[in-house]
Amino acid sequence: MPVLETKNFGKISFEPESELEFPGGLPGFDSRRRFVAVTFTESEPLVYLQSLEDPDLCFITMPILAVDPRYKLKVSGADLDQLGLPQTHPPRIGEDVLCLTVLSVCETGPTANLLAPIVVNLRNRKAVQAVAPESNYSHQFALMPEEASVCS
Repeated sequence: MPVLETKNFGKISFEPESELEFPGGLPGFDSRRRFVAVTFTESEPLVYLQSLEDPDLCFITMPILAVDPRYKLKVSGADLDQLGLPQTHPPRIGEDVLCLTVLSVCETGPTANLLAPIVVNLRNRKAVQAVAPESNYSHQFALMPEEASVCS
C-alpha cells in the first residue's frame, strides 16, 4: 500500500485503486491531476482531496447532498466525456457519481461552491470540476445562512 507524506496529515497510506484522476486538472491547478480522498471519523462529513503530486495541496470538500439535499447536478457534454459517462441520461449522485462541494472559509463564515462541484465517476475514478454557469447555484453558498458569508 503506497504511503504519502503530506503537509496537513503527516504520513497517510491509501489503496492505489482509490486514486482519483482529473484528466484536465483542476481550474488554477491544471498540472495537478492525481488526488486521493481522505476522511477521518472525527471530521465527518468532510472529505479532504489530497494531491498525490504536491504534499502541500489539499482541498476541503464535503458531499454536496449534505449541503443541499435537493441539489440538481448539471454536467456538460464535455465533462461527461472526460468522466467517461454517457450523454444519454444525466448521472445520478450516489449511483453513478460522487459529487463533492469545495469549501472555503471567509471572514464571515464558511461557504460551499455549489456552482462548480467536483464530480467523480464511481466506476473509473475519473473526476472533473463541473462548472454549471447556467444553474442558479452560487460559488459562495453560505453554510451558516444567518450570517452573510461573502468572500472578497
